[in-house]
Amino acid sequence: MKRLVLSLAALLLAATPALALEKPLPPPAWRDVDPENTLVIDTNDGRIIVELVPEVAPQSVARVKQLARMRFYDGLTFFRVIDDFMAQTGDPQNTGEGGSVLPNLDGEFSFKLGAKNDLTVVVHPPGEDGGFIGPLPVIAQPAAMAALTLDGRIDAHPTFCQGVIGMARAQDVNSANSQFFLMRQPHPALDAHYTAFGRVISGEEVVRQIKVGEPVPQPQDRMTRVQVLADIPEGVRPTVKVVDTASAYFKDLVARRKAEVGDGFTLCDVDVAAQVK
Repeated sequence: MKRLVLSLAALLLAATPALALEKPLPPPAWRDVDPENTLVIDTNDGRIIVELVPEVAPQSVARVKQLARMRFYDGLTFFRVIDDFMAQTGDPQNTGEGGSVLPNLDGEFSFKLGAKNDLTVVVHPPGEDGGFIGPLPVIAQPAAMAALTLDGRIDAHPTFCQGVIGMARAQDVNSANSQFFLMRQPHPALDAHYTAFGRVISGEEVVRQIKVGEPVPQPQDRMTRVQVLADIPEGVRPTVKVVDTASAYFKDLVARRKAEVGDGFTLCDVDVAAQVK
């Protein structure tokens, strides 16, 4: 009889993913992006919209916004693009060796989370919590660790899923300046070694269309105009909403993706949808 009970339990567990897939999702829960922390990148291939996350990398967010407002990025090319990796831009020399006249930035590879934070935890890798701050996937120490630290905070870092934007740098960890890259595929080897500061929420297909090469052969694809959303006049400014990753809808979406993917599930298996009008 004991063996029969165990077998029935196993059957119920095996059926759970299918049941999860059949359960209808609730309506999406949308939130407005902050226009001051949203980057609009117009390219010859189309428009890319990036939501910036200053909570994780304030200096990098401030730098890219400052350069966008200086129109530094307008006309610069994607000079290094690796198909299953990333698309790099932001160099006035278009070689990977140039930058702006502004001083280099210190690396912002990790950050601290307090007891009250905006991390929505959706997965628990061994010894870690995985979740989202806005659209950005983040790996952190378990929340319970906060009680064991002097300042009540824990270590966290973004993870480089598709669409994540990161600062390029030389071998010196404090050499980021103006160059950045857009992830075409997940690459967790970059985690805690490069600064991630936002994620593409619209136009990921445009990122995938950028011409590949190392270096990219001429003619190279380019950014025709880069603007902070808040600076676009209201009459032509797009209205941008993104799925709220703290919502019940998103949690149910994650549960569905876990059931579909199985044991290999990671944060990169979850897309964060946006509406642009």
